[in-house]
Amino acid sequence: MALVAVLALIAASGNWAEQRELQAKTEALRQAADAHVLGLRGLVERYDLLPHAAARHPDVRGLLHASGDTALRARVNGYFAELQNTTGAAALFLVNRTGLTLAASNWDAPTSFVGQSYRRRPYVEDALQGRRGVFYGLGLTTGQSGLFIAEPVRAGREVLGVVVIKISLEPLQASWRRGATPVVLRDGRGIVFLSSVPAWLFRSVRALSAADLQWVAAHGQYGRRERFDALPWTMQAADGMGGFTLRTQVAAHDTDFLALDTLLPELGWTLTVTEDLREVRQARRLALALAALAAALLLLAVLYWRLRERRYAEQRSARLELERRVEERTRDLQEAHAFRKAMEDSLLVGMRARDPQGKIIYVNPALCAMVGYGAEELLGRYPPYPYWHPDDLEKQARDSDNALRGRAAPHGFESRIRHKDGHDVITMVYTAPLIDAGGVHRGWMSSVVDITAQKHAEARQRDQEVRLQRSARLASAGEMASTLAHELNQPLMALSNFAVAARALAERGVPGMLTGALDDIVEQSRRASEIVKRVRAMINPQRGDHERLAVGEVLRHAGCLLKPELERHAMTLRLVLRDAQAQVRGDRVLLEQVLVNLIHNAMHAMQDQPRHRRRIVVDSAPDAHGIRVAVSDLGPGIPPDQVDQVFAPFFTTRPDGLGLGLNICRTIVEAHGGTLTVDNRPGGGATFSFTLPTVP
Repeated sequence: MALVAVLALIAASGNWAEQRELQAKTEALRQAADAHVLGLRGLVERYDLLPHAAARHPDVRGLLHASGDTALRARVNGYFAELQNTTGAAALFLVNRTGLTLAASNWDAPTSFVGQSYRRRPYVEDALQGRRGVFYGLGLTTGQSGLFIAEPVRAGREVLGVVVIKISLEPLQASWRRGATPVVLRDGRGIVFLSSVPAWLFRSVRALSAADLQWVAAHGQYGRRERFDALPWTMQAADGMGGFTLRTQVAAHDTDFLALDTLLPELGWTLTVTEDLREVRQARRLALALAALAAALLLLAVLYWRLRERRYAEQRSARLELERRVEERTRDLQEAHAFRKAMEDSLLVGMRARDPQGKIIYVNPALCAMVGYGAEELLGRYPPYPYWHPDDLEKQARDSDNALRGRAAPHGFESRIRHKDGHDVITMVYTAPLIDAGGVHRGWMSSVVDITAQKHAEARQRDQEVRLQRSARLASAGEMASTLAHELNQPLMALSNFAVAARALAERGVPGMLTGALDDIVEQSRRASEIVKRVRAMINPQRGDHERLAVGEVLRHAGCLLKPELERHAMTLRLVLRDAQAQVRGDRVLLEQVLVNLIHNAMHAMQDQPRHRRRIVVDSAPDAHGIRVAVSDLGPGIPPDQVDQVFAPFFTTRPDGLGLGLNICRTIVEAHGGTLTVDNRPGGGATFSFTLPTVP
């Protein structure tokens, strides 16, 4: 029951605060509405007598009798212009009974009213019937909105014409837009024509009837607008407040307002002023919070009183028990301290604590054993510490300063220290803030790990790697010897063939052909020398002889080298050069040797093929990685289980082969920044292709 009563009291407090704030807001709305109405009426009354006075000017009446008098028209135009400048009105003009404008204050402006017909305007109709006309709308000539006040010009009881004054309400609307809450002015049909929110202009609070739309369009009240969409308002009456709540969207935010309508019957308008409801809701929330806080304080006070009484009773009965527990706690703390000290002493990792100024305030036995100094020699010492290495004092000071400033590397840093007996110790230091039980930063705690043995092991590992590299170089020397044996085989065979041919030519006595054969022998001997030089360059890249080469030239020269052998075996070699001018950077002899080896392999693969299938195609084409050269044959292809082994050293399917040709080719291509691959062709045969990067 008490809880229900408290909740009811809290709810009543919130409702009271809300109603009180609503009353204050409603009163503020009434005052704001009175001020705005007073301003509107004052603005109209300021110009109320101006058309009446202008209508009685003799020149104005005279111009209505003699509309063709140019001098009289000029005097009336000047009179209207002077009245406009003096009073601040937007415009003054004179209309005859047919609705035609005879004179205007803007007679010399491009948008002059002179000569324009305003017969369909309601204010002109009212004035011609002898009544004072008041009308708000957009100008038919200028398109600018304004309030039109029309006064009939009489001669006795006869109405000769109409004097009209136009008043601009834009300054009033501009002042509304500077306000914090929306202000809206709408006509008798509910159409908003002045608003501090531009998005609400020319929208209606309700759907307009067909007759209203026809009347507005016929009189051109709001220009050529034919639709007046409904305002994005959700309205609900406010009980007992005389206003209503308005939910709408302002600046893309949903907002609730308290709104109040005020009628201006003499103008046929309705003024709506608003106040934001956030303060009302905030007052309710604040009242609820205060009431809840007061109830909570009261409840806490009651609970405190009950707890206080109970505590007095408990204190009397528990004093002796407390003393006993204090003794037990003291004994437990002593045991815990002794156990913690034993744990710290048994640690193999050195521990060091320093205050924010760098003074050592704690060391464990492991650190003392690591540096060779006792705890009494280290406690209270400031940098430089006695175990700092004399050769690394500057680095030690920098690392210590970074740690004290909280900039120590989280993964630790390496530090070389000097043991008291003189030998060096290499350590890894990890530093973290030292926070006490109260959360206060007391200094820095460092863990020091001896990594001397690890460093020695790493040095031994490096020595082993050096020895392994030396062994690898020896193996490479052996492979180079095998490579030379493989690569020199071809030019030596060519030398032998050319020598036999030269001997035969010498025996037949053909000196011209003998000279050509001897030239071929010289070229092959040079080629053998170049192969030795290039193979050495593969072992030592600094000796390489790289130059800019045209891929087409390299392919053609390789084909020329093999032409005699191709003819002897009835083989056909076809060169397909899709980009013969593509430039690569490399060693001409080594690249030619790659092509010679690949074509030789193709020839051996097709030895058992019929003569019409002994075709080799060398195709070069641009590739995403540069230039791609493919050597294709029509042989039996490569067995699938051997595709991954063809580039392995000493792997061969030929009885007389060394198994180094393709391995050497891949080494040469990779040394030039490319790759060498092999694929079986769908129609039979194999394709060895390699890519080389091009140069601009």
